[in-house]
Amino acid sequence: MSQILLVDDDKEFTDVASNIIEFLGHDVEIANCLEEAYNCIEFQRFDHILLDFMLPDGSALHLIDKLNTQDKVPFVTLITGHPSVKSIISGMCGPNVNYLVKPLQREDLELVLSGKTKTAKKAKSSAITKHFGCLVGESAPMQELYEMIERVGKTNANVMLMGESGVGKEVVAHAIHTASNAEGPMVATNCGALSRELIGSELFGHEKGSFTGAVGRKIGVFEQAQQGTLFLDEITEMPLEMQPNLLRVLESKRVTRVGAVKDIPVDCRVISATNRTVDEIAQSKVLREDIYFRLAVFPITIPPLRERLADIPLLATAFIEQLNAENDTNFEWKNTQLDQLKSYAWPGNIRELRHAIHRAFIMSDPTGTEVTLPKNFESPFAKNQTSTNQVTAGQTIDDVEKELIRVTLEKVEGNKTLAAEMLGISTKTLYNRLNAWENQAQG
Repeated sequence: MSQILLVDDDKEFTDVASNIIEFLGHDVEIANCLEEAYNCIEFQRFDHILLDFMLPDGSALHLIDKLNTQDKVPFVTLITGHPSVKSIISGMCGPNVNYLVKPLQREDLELVLSGKTKTAKKAKSSAITKHFGCLVGESAPMQELYEMIERVGKTNANVMLMGESGVGKEVVAHAIHTASNAEGPMVATNCGALSRELIGSELFGHEKGSFTGAVGRKIGVFEQAQQGTLFLDEITEMPLEMQPNLLRVLESKRVTRVGAVKDIPVDCRVISATNRTVDEIAQSKVLREDIYFRLAVFPITIPPLRERLADIPLLATAFIEQLNAENDTNFEWKNTQLDQLKSYAWPGNIRELRHAIHRAFIMSDPTGTEVTLPKNFESPFAKNQTSTNQVTAGQTIDDVEKELIRVTLEKVEGNKTLAAEMLGISTKTLYNRLNAWENQAQG
């Protein structure tokens, strides 16, 4: 039985992790910040410390420095949400420091607490070239993309990535980060997944007590990405009322945490991403013009998979090689199967291709070498995309107009002024239409 100290400000994580640690037969103490951790190590000796890299009141490195002054230095496992942290500080912490990346599995905790490490399987050599360590493809559209990544990587310009869902925008963001040789990490957040109430806290951070539920200081993603890259996915889903705050940070390179009075300098490249075209962004007015020009200093449009079908054999080979390495199998493609993959348009792009190959891998006989492809790759979502909001023969002009107004109001969450602007009519005209249809329904 070992004495474990778990230091993390994420209560949900500490609840789950402490239960796993106790299940593994160890005693565990929990600290939610550096100050609590200092108190724990002052009065008690621990065999192993699980330590969040970024805490509300400082860096894990401060606690490691304190531990190094003790007679018997415990093992430390740094826990982080960013894999790049390991490469940045691995030379700073000594041999007694291990690393784990969230989300964690029970097996991860069992391995580090037992002192064992995962044995890496010897990777088979691959003929597939991964540009910037992550991008696969040799077609003309990809060669143009590589050239743009290479050029913008040498600058600190903000980049906006545009492309359909599933084309790999975050992978391209990683490629730009790699090409830039930035000292700091790449930090990613999804603007469409954050509530209006919490997006300011996520981006800029907050101070303890700044609002109900703010039980500790939170470091925002701008600060986390210091001297690195901040990836803002689904940027066009950010609420309009929050965009002036983002503009201020982009212009001044300083952030003010929620509830704070002093601003903090930040230095990071911002890569944003959207699945909308420039015309759609301008017409729907989901992004302020001044924000667009700050974010899209260097816009890049990522080609859909149907425009680079020649890359499908390379992608399919890369995916099957990865699955083979992870599962100790030896599947190979036949030329006829690669032709079959190339014959489909893949409306869901690389994400859909990868999903189809993974499913085929699962359905194949693991003792053999032949992949069992399905007869049909068509996705139900692709059918919905082509059938939604389409005008059909026989509809009256009144029906089409009604449907157009309904869809527009849904898009702007019922904001009639904004809907009228998008439709190119006055607000009075829009109200007249709505009142007329309401009277018809009641009559």
